[in-house]
Amino acid sequence: MKNLIIKLFMTPFFFLSSFLKGQPSSSILQFTATSIEGKQIDFKEFKGKKIIIVNTASECGLTPQFKELQTLYTTYKDSGLMIIGFPTNDFAHQDPGTNNEIHSFCERNYGVTFLMMQKISVKGADTHPVYKWLTQKSQNGVMNSTVKWNFQKYLIDENGFLVSVVSPWKKPDCKKIIKWLNKKQS
Repeated sequence: MKNLIIKLFMTPFFFLSSFLKGQPSSSILQFTATSIEGKQIDFKEFKGKKIIIVNTASECGLTPQFKELQTLYTTYKDSGLMIIGFPTNDFAHQDPGTNNEIHSFCERNYGVTFLMMQKISVKGADTHPVYKWLTQKSQNGVMNSTVKWNFQKYLIDENGFLVSVVSPWKKPDCKKIIKWLNKKQS
């Protein structure tokens, strides 16, 4: 009887939390951005792929995540994974280099072959439109979030809808990301 009362009491909270999270209202596939090499990238190209978007920095204590991101990309790219790195100098000025310097650093030190974009802002008045979409429920329909530090990871489903955000301090091969990658599209 006690368990039944607890279940009855908790059920409205479950539905309320689902309601508060929201439903996707727009897709990341509407955007374009410039690659680190200067090429315009149309995100429509990524329809049907799971996407991890991550803000990166070359001089951060979390910079070794480049290696883990590359391993993840190598492992899952043939299954439809796309990783998109957006360098930013927004946190403690930990990516002061030019786009060419960042590109060279990533290739030389971590063998990065996943898509790297030009350096942007992920917070403040000049936040890039992709990050406005990622962090504002009014744009993505799912949730608000704050980019807490370098290497925060946003998970996007095959239709371009925001699914979840993963803490910068969680490694790219954490249980949450691996479970998501192995989940079939519904």
